[in-house]
Amino acid sequence: MPRKNPFKLNVVSIRLVKDAPIYSERPIKTPLDAVDVIGSRLCEMDREVLCVINLKTDGTPINCHIVSVGTLNETIASPREMFKTSILSNAANIILLHCHPSGSLKPSSEDFKLTDRMIKLCGLMGIPLLDHIIVGGSNSRYFSFRDNEILFNPNYASSNDYQTLDFGATIAI
Repeated sequence: MPRKNPFKLNVVSIRLVKDAPIYSERPIKTPLDAVDVIGSRLCEMDREVLCVINLKTDGTPINCHIVSVGTLNETIASPREMFKTSILSNAANIILLHCHPSGSLKPSSEDFKLTDRMIKLCGLMGIPLLDHIIVGGSNSRYFSFRDNEILFNPNYASSNDYQTLDFGATIAI
């Protein structure tokens, strides 16, 4: 009598599906470069939109992923959604960019929390966060966390001694 196996494990595959091309093949070296590439599109939005620009090592954009479309004054984004295309695209670095439909470029407390969380997670993932940029209004102005010396990429060191590991510390998610 054939033995029936009650346990099944589905085999899945993941692939990156490309949409319309990004608007630039020139490297993004400054926040203004990033704003020129996608900022004007975000400034047209009537609600907050958060996107990730995935970059090659030389700063050339690989793609732009719209992570979240929110409401008039907020958007919710999960790190797993932000990293999805970065990993699939073999991104060397990322830039976060989002809009404030009000035109105010002042970062909210949630913007600071998101940036801090992403700095830590990007350090762990090995895909550095180069900047978090806020655009709004006419796209003639922007707020860059890096330019305002708010964004720092710490060097994370792995421990070689299990006795020094802190299993009580967690990253707030």
